[in-house]
Amino acid sequence: MTKTPEKCHRFDETMDTTHLLIVKNCHFCYDSDRTRVRIFSHALQQYSSTKEVNGMDARLEPYRVVVSFLGEALGPDYEVVLHDLTSEDGTIVAIVNNHISGRTEGAPLSNMALRFIQERMYEKQDYLAGYQGASQAKGRLRSSTMFIKDNGQLIGMLCINFDAGKYSRIAQELLALCGAHTEPSSTGIGVENFVSSLPDAVHNAIAEVTGSAGLPPDRLTMEEKIRIVESLHHAGIFYMKGAVSEVAAQLGSSEATIYRYLSKLK
Repeated sequence: MTKTPEKCHRFDETMDTTHLLIVKNCHFCYDSDRTRVRIFSHALQQYSSTKEVNGMDARLEPYRVVVSFLGEALGPDYEVVLHDLTSEDGTIVAIVNNHISGRTEGAPLSNMALRFIQERMYEKQDYLAGYQGASQAKGRLRSSTMFIKDNGQLIGMLCINFDAGKYSRIAQELLALCGAHTEPSSTGIGVENFVSSLPDAVHNAIAEVTGSAGLPPDRLTMEEKIRIVESLHHAGIFYMKGAVSEVAAQLGSSEATIYRYLSKLK
């Protein structure tokens, strides 16, 4: 007796499209010659959970249209960003209204996003809203991040950055007419800085430790370099691919030296 299939999935393993029919609890694969081969369900689940679609994890693909929708619905003063954290460096895989931060697809995680990962904030809450961001192009921003999780695993971040500059100016002008003024509220978690490249991210992180003026690498002592590496480690900089090499270059040290400093922190 022929059983009616309950589901039909597709996956592509070697450039050949394969149709999978799930009948009850049994999984069968039909190749181009319609030859039936048994596939174990646990192997299929492991494969499908990591499959990429259009350069991103398949589990994040539905969020691509969310990025476009929010960008159009909210308007040009809202930048909407999707990060794929299943890749090695969590780069941007979708972004709209990027004139706000100047970033493009492939740009690295911000300092705040790295901090969220380092401090595992996604284990305590599903999102953070209304913290302060900073853009070289637009100045102060109002930022929010939603953690995208799969069975507790952090696989992505959906971020919205609101450029409230013109509205703040209008508000200040109105308040000035009344002889009053106000300061923007703060969530107390710091300021998120957006960068478009790894060298910029490392430079900004080092500047936060050494001060805005900074010091030439040849004037830094070993103890100062260790403190800098420790601060970068706590900031999550070393989650980024190529960070060790870039930190070594900017501190005038070798990669082996940076790894030695890191080993002392563990």
